[in-house]
Amino acid sequence: MSERHADSGRRVSTSDHLEVSAYLEIAQERAGTPSDGADSSGAHGVVVVDFGSQYSRLIARRVREMRVYCAVVPPTASWAEVSASNPRGIILSGGPASVYDEGAPMPQPWVYQHGLPILGICYGTQALVQQLGGRVDPAEAREYGHAVLHQDEADGSIFANLPPSMPVWMSHSDHIVELPPGFRSLAHTDSSPMAAIGNGGNILGLQFHPEVVHTDNGKAILENFLFGVCQCDAKWTPDNFIDQSVKAVREQVGSGKVICALSGGVDSAVTAALIHEAIGNQLTSIFVNNGLMRREEPERVLDTFQNKLNLNMLYVDASERFLRRLQSVVDPEEKRRVVGEEFIRVFEESAAELGDTEYLAQGTLYPDVIESQTPGNSASAKIKTHHNVGGLPEHMTLKLVEPLRELFKDEVRDVGLALGLPPEVVHRQPFPGPGLAIRVMGDVTAEKLEMLRACDWIVIDEIKDSNLYHQLWQTFAVLTDTQSVGVTGDFRAYGHVAAIRAVSSEDAMTADWVRLPYEVLSRISNRICNEVPGVTRVVYDITSKPPGTIEWE
Repeated sequence: MSERHADSGRRVSTSDHLEVSAYLEIAQERAGTPSDGADSSGAHGVVVVDFGSQYSRLIARRVREMRVYCAVVPPTASWAEVSASNPRGIILSGGPASVYDEGAPMPQPWVYQHGLPILGICYGTQALVQQLGGRVDPAEAREYGHAVLHQDEADGSIFANLPPSMPVWMSHSDHIVELPPGFRSLAHTDSSPMAAIGNGGNILGLQFHPEVVHTDNGKAILENFLFGVCQCDAKWTPDNFIDQSVKAVREQVGSGKVICALSGGVDSAVTAALIHEAIGNQLTSIFVNNGLMRREEPERVLDTFQNKLNLNMLYVDASERFLRRLQSVVDPEEKRRVVGEEFIRVFEESAAELGDTEYLAQGTLYPDVIESQTPGNSASAKIKTHHNVGGLPEHMTLKLVEPLRELFKDEVRDVGLALGLPPEVVHRQPFPGPGLAIRVMGDVTAEKLEMLRACDWIVIDEIKDSNLYHQLWQTFAVLTDTQSVGVTGDFRAYGHVAAIRAVSSEDAMTADWVRLPYEVLSRISNRICNEVPGVTRVVYDITSKPPGTIEWE
């Protein structure tokens, strides 16, 4: 961050917002008074205002792990949009900006106007300080990584029942130099004299990140805010979600017919089971073989969903059609767009054949939405287009039904188990919607797809044989567009380089590469080079997310 003058702090214009004294008066009046609202499942929740932090979704995950509903909204969201979830509290996330920058994202007036408890984290703390009449400047001593937090006084809210000193995780280069009226310091570190602040009521701010595992008492701090300050209810459970979703689907669909895009993965399987629970035979699940699936996958999917789950299914073999559309397409974003559009066209044609079908259900998850769509949130950046979100065509004749749109992957699995789906379906490793099209680098051909299927089969076979499959988030092979010299027998060979990817994750928002045993890697490499014609070299991907993504394209 570039150097700035000490007087660079910019205070909020009270002509645009309520007076500072009015903010604080409302907060004091409402301190400890819970909202009466609750969502349709009976659960009270909180709203995370996302200022672009890499940890914003992690905050939401931590909150949901405590069985409290949590929605992530951009700083541009209106109260009308937020109030639909009847929040009992607000969390202001961290972010890459500085609050004194021109155009820095700031909380909307509704954040303060309704007297809800507020917890600022890092940038979120600095934003509320700046808006409420304090000042934030560049810090001479930046704090990144571990620090020791010391309480300035016994606090009965955010630090209730916690030790006077504790390790925390810092990530900031600005600091508070002047507190707003009515605020005091609750804790400090060696570099931050005001590392935690409060107004004696229900507005609190932390310079550190309680949501990361490196803050030892982070969970307890968030619990104190959720249950002590906001007085939330721990009712965000799979059963409540099912009841809520069944009701919502019935209200949306009525007596209409729905087709469900069934891929065989847990997301689409749970979507189909949930909608079937809601509307029964009004649902027809359509399994499209796009020619981009793994070896024997179409047969396994049909067996599972037709014979074991007794779903009303329609099978469409569109493999040649997809391959024609992908011919000479090498850009990853274009691949995703082509696959997404072609899926929709196949579903529209199938719906027309079924007659009187208005709705298309698909297993879109929260990470898909987050990574694909950020038009209303200038604080965040689009990572990639997911074929079922940003890859959808602009004009569609079918209306979307997406009951899992607010769930993370582990929450989907919990819902699947609660619905009674087989464990082999629920715990299957994720597979991308565009399939092998984004695991074949460069142009997609039938020859390359067969080569990759053979490599991937070996990888999964060895991972399962080593009892590692359910310990990993994803394991797969990639056929790169690099070729390398090899030796086959006594002859020179020139073939493709295959890459192996194995990652651990909780929700696909972040991921770490897995340190697979050398003997497993050795067996995979030997088998691929010996059993897959056209592949002469195998490499192992040791890139985490970030900076990489899980998929190569």
